[in-house]
Amino acid sequence: MTTISERDASVALPGEPAYEAAAQVFNLIAPATPAAAVTVRTADDIRSALAYARSAGLGVRVHSTGHASATARPMDDALLIRTLMDGGVEIDAERRVARVPAGTRWGAVVEAAAPYGLTGPHGSSPTVGVVGYLLRGGLSFYGRATGLAVNSVRAVELVTADGEHRRVDAESDPELFWALRGGGGGFGVVTAVEIGLFPVAKVVTGAAYWTAEHAERLLAAWLAWAPSAPAEASTSLRIMNLPPVPEVPPVLAGRPVVCVDGAVLSTGDDASAAEACAAELLGPLRAVAEPVMDGWATTTLAGVLEAHMEPGDPLPIAGDHMLLRELGDEGAEVFLRMLGADSGSPLLVAGLRQLGGAVAEPSPYGGALSHVDAAYAYSGAGMPIPPLTAEEIREHCAKVRAAFAPWDTGRTVPSFVEEIGQPQRHLDADRVAAVDLVRERVDPEGLFRGDVTPNATALV
Repeated sequence: MTTISERDASVALPGEPAYEAAAQVFNLIAPATPAAAVTVRTADDIRSALAYARSAGLGVRVHSTGHASATARPMDDALLIRTLMDGGVEIDAERRVARVPAGTRWGAVVEAAAPYGLTGPHGSSPTVGVVGYLLRGGLSFYGRATGLAVNSVRAVELVTADGEHRRVDAESDPELFWALRGGGGGFGVVTAVEIGLFPVAKVVTGAAYWTAEHAERLLAAWLAWAPSAPAEASTSLRIMNLPPVPEVPPVLAGRPVVCVDGAVLSTGDDASAAEACAAELLGPLRAVAEPVMDGWATTTLAGVLEAHMEPGDPLPIAGDHMLLRELGDEGAEVFLRMLGADSGSPLLVAGLRQLGGAVAEPSPYGGALSHVDAAYAYSGAGMPIPPLTAEEIREHCAKVRAAFAPWDTGRTVPSFVEEIGQPQRHLDADRVAAVDLVRERVDPEGLFRGDVTPNATALV
């Protein structure tokens, strides 16, 4: 066993405060328990960490915010590197590009770009790390207009297994650049990304909530609108069973509610087209019944990060994710039967994210994952608060998966996958083989082999 005297001073072992800081995760159901852990801020820190891993006979794993900890392989024989790279977000307004150090969260990017009337393809939470979200695909509330978030990546900076700090893009090592974008990881330690930004003057965004007795008519109206909706609109419909805690508005707590949220972007100063699009969606829904809470409004770019009401603090979550075809009446009935108010579902949140538009279009400049061919992204999650157990949540998730089998595409978006044991596949066999060739070139000894997404490699 490696002793304290034999290791780099920055590397921490279990029980030490620096270990706890480096190994902290967002999903508390899946704590990270590596053999050793280190927080890195510079490329030299990473080189030292890699040298330590080799000397101790450990593999290397990488994370930043720990949101995806439940999708990670066991780390008992690995050094976990937490990236919290020095420097802030840099905006090149003329080129519409942001350089984002690894460890940065989306809230910081939105804040930095907003004064220029620009934004990026962020997710629904300001606390999610930029790098992991992007390189695992990324589904944005702007996605139906801009495509998968990973397509916005213009360059990746990383330290590879040989200690070299590289900047790769379409001209510099295009094969590695291709593989990094959705290939499933295992190429090195990413230190920063450059992403393309796009202009947004105003956004119509928010969430409206109804009591669950109206779920059937609300779901039918939303499903009728979604397939032909303008690409500027990206929305979701969710059934929520929120606990009576201070963070939850009392009108939503302790009973099932139906939520429709999302965003409609406007690229011009006049938001009338976006407002008309939102009214086309919300009018029929509001005609079903008056919402118990309705926050849809024309607002600032930062408002999109608040619409989904994502939790800001770490908590335990168990859940599942699938990509589904068009549901029709039969699929809608299954959704309500398995997840509605009378279903007995233990899930706190279960819903459908509207896809299509640019999300479904392959990018000629994209990487290993550049589009998603599905109508909806399903995700459902619950919290194992006693007496409810994680296993009971997983059992219901399995029943939902079986019920949705006729509509299941068999594919997933890595950034939506909840747990490592779930069925997941985002690359076909040819792309897996091509990505593995790149991995073998940049990491021939397999130092990062355990850091690869399941079903994205044949090497593990």
